[in-house]
Amino acid sequence: TVCCQALEKQLKICGFKRNVDVLVLYLAGQGLRIVPSLSQFRRLRYLWINNNKIQDLTFLIKNYCLTELYLNNNELTDISGALKHLCALQILLLHNNQLKKLGKTVKELKGMISLQTLNLFHNPLAQDPEYRLYVIYFLPSVQLLDRKSVTQKERESALDLYNHERCSVMQSIAFGKRVNTPLGTTVGSSRCTQPARRLMMPSVWKHSDNAHSLCSFCRVPFENPEDAILLRAMTRSLMEFSSVDWNKIATCQERRLENKEEGPHEKLTIQFR
Repeated sequence: TVCCQALEKQLKICGFKRNVDVLVLYLAGQGLRIVPSLSQFRRLRYLWINNNKIQDLTFLIKNYCLTELYLNNNELTDISGALKHLCALQILLLHNNQLKKLGKTVKELKGMISLQTLNLFHNPLAQDPEYRLYVIYFLPSVQLLDRKSVTQKERESALDLYNHERCSVMQSIAFGKRVNTPLGTTVGSSRCTQPARRLMMPSVWKHSDNAHSLCSFCRVPFENPEDAILLRAMTRSLMEFSSVDWNKIATCQERRLENKEEGPHEKLTIQFR
């Protein structure tokens, strides 16, 4: 077949005598429609197979070591079940194909935790209005998408769009941002003089007497998200520091020589919110 001839030609050009020595294969622009299994090249790392007419990717079923894969300018309509095992991929070019389903395509790539460069432009799925933010959110390792660097602002927008709850938590007091109204007090700021809103806990918490009880129901939803932030501030922002004057404490050698019983050590402890 055409593909087998192209493979033999490449192996002769590179002077490979054993399949295990093959790390690079260049099969671009050969007019290939069908490619036989490349599983014999189990250490293959770089594969150029772009600019062909390929519609099926089952020939990559055992090439786990691939780090760069160039599949652009082919006739691919679906990659489901064909690439998810390639966890070492760092560069994947799929532009100029016929991929239509954004969700299925991104799901196939989720296991590629090392993927840094990804091209999906000039596919029908790229017409989705939220396409870029969707890919950025569900494939967080990608740094270069469609030849354009992923910015921090885009990551924040994607987080706000697809996980608004987590975005709110990240902006809460536990991450360095103060709550606007102190719990159970009146705000004395010149900007705002209204009394603080009363914390409305879920009914399952109304009879809880300690922090352990609160933690045991930490997944009970609040009617108002601000209540969750206030409770987080109340239960997690307590800090304690203790200090001891080590100059007044005998060393092991001193205790043995003097044979004295030590009294309780003086310890200074400070707690604050």
